[in-house]
Amino acid sequence: MDTALFDYDLPEKCIAHTPAARRDASRLLVVERQTQKVTHHLFHELPDLLPAGTALFRNNARVLRARLPGIRPTGGHVECLLLRPAEQPDEWWCLLKPGKKAADGAGFGLPGIYQARATGQKGQEYRVQFTLPPGMTVPALAEKTGALPLPPYIERARSTADGVDYAALDSERYQTVYAEAGRSVAAAAPTAGLHFSKEVLAALTARGMPAHDLTLHVGTGTFQPVKTERIEDHPIHHEWYEIPAPTLAALTSTEAPRLAVGTTSLRAMEDFARKRAAGTATPDARGAYSGEAGLFIYPPAVFGGADLLLTNFHLPRSTLICLVAAFLTPGETDGIAWLKGLYAEAVAHGYRFYSYGDAMLIL
Repeated sequence: MDTALFDYDLPEKCIAHTPAARRDASRLLVVERQTQKVTHHLFHELPDLLPAGTALFRNNARVLRARLPGIRPTGGHVECLLLRPAEQPDEWWCLLKPGKKAADGAGFGLPGIYQARATGQKGQEYRVQFTLPPGMTVPALAEKTGALPLPPYIERARSTADGVDYAALDSERYQTVYAEAGRSVAAAAPTAGLHFSKEVLAALTARGMPAHDLTLHVGTGTFQPVKTERIEDHPIHHEWYEIPAPTLAALTSTEAPRLAVGTTSLRAMEDFARKRAAGTATPDARGAYSGEAGLFIYPPAVFGGADLLLTNFHLPRSTLICLVAAFLTPGETDGIAWLKGLYAEAVAHGYRFYSYGDAMLIL
């Protein structure tokens, strides 16, 4: 399948560099697959738009302030992006910039705060050993000295020339209201969940639409475009996820429509569903399950984990746009052209795209 099929033109003005004034004031494009009807709404209308009894499955990962500043002994500056814990205590897999210089034996750090040195390398990732004050952990260090790992297309956060305190804005709005402390994700927020306000969640609960939490630790591959000429040749990234026992019980029930809140939730749900169907997903003694999602979902995929999808508008030639196209028409390839048409309609109606942008509900 030609990767160019998943390309589209997006005017620069459509990229959202800041969130909506209120979380639930984002716009919501609603697509009914059976009738192909498309309607335009605001996100706070979501409880009125979902089928009765819908069960929501959401990623409760909390974004770690994973961009650590550092200084080399020569005075050169280093940016260390925490990805995931490695095998030894206070050891993490990271991205380093500049890589080779930051990874030399001299190491890097901040005087009186931490020291670090690279002890190994796998591809572009470096295994970094941190030396910390007594009682300090790497996540605690990140929360103290790090910055949020915003997507690369949000450039304004590096400037305060317009008088906006973007650091404070992002600290609040680049987290979901249900993000759980200790549930860290290095690379990105589960952005479909950013639209939920406490009021919308309360309205869903009042209507008998429960929310079930899972955790998928979003990796840097989220932002990587498909660079191969054929979709099938793209090396998909892997992400660790955890599904607690109550969520697992709800996920395996067929009594209610299952809404995946975002592509990260859908990846975990679908990975478990496929492994369960294959007989390779075994819950632990508590009835929970954890595993590594290495799925690349593209048309004409079929789905066994979710019935409905809430998602943002994604980058061209991304694995996420492939996934959404597949979800529109499971088992077929017609969703590719349909999704591009929906995106064109969204552009014509002034929708905002990407992480801080608006949302789409696929029924």
